[in-house]
Amino acid sequence: MTTVLLTGFEPFAADPTNPSGDAVRLVAGGWDGAARLVTDVLPVTFAGAAARLEELIERHCPDIVISTGLAGGRDAVTPERVAINLQDARIPDNDGSQPVDLPCVPGGPAALFSSLPVKAIARDVSAGGIPARVSLSAGSYVCNHVFYVAAHGAASRPGTRAGFIHVPWDTAHAPEGQPALPLADIAAALHVAIATTLATPHDLLVPAGSIH
Repeated sequence: MTTVLLTGFEPFAADPTNPSGDAVRLVAGGWDGAARLVTDVLPVTFAGAAARLEELIERHCPDIVISTGLAGGRDAVTPERVAINLQDARIPDNDGSQPVDLPCVPGGPAALFSSLPVKAIARDVSAGGIPARVSLSAGSYVCNHVFYVAAHGAASRPGTRAGFIHVPWDTAHAPEGQPALPLADIAAALHVAIATTLATPHDLLVPAGSIH
């Protein structure tokens, strides 16, 4: 049986909630797919998140790793295409660590691509009436760090696919004036992302880039 590992994050900075972790819990609670689903909510710490993810991968040997995190200010679900080998934290993580210009994996490639079908995921999520588009930057905070660590680990495990999806605020907890989606829609988008990945061994050959 195919095993899927789906992770979100705990709250960070001054935020009382994190829609990525909340949505992962919703997906877990209503999962009825054919694949075995393993879920977890990671700490928003550079060291802790990477170590926890590596532990989960070692224990469960997933075929697919989909990590998710909050991108406050975005108005859509955004599968990420590229992880960069850089930790450059604008704010401290939840342990107070604030790495600047350090690699995620010393000696690793400068960047790694998602092995999820990001264009197909964006298409299928959008087809369900939920805004979605491919993103070319996961930032340089803990989300990007987890994405890079997952992609780097998948490269050494033949047949394993890994990637990252950013989600916007949920409507119940978004700061005033910020774009948001209902938490149920965010969870539905993650469910679609899993289904699309399971059904799509190769991504679509369609444009999804940007000009700036």
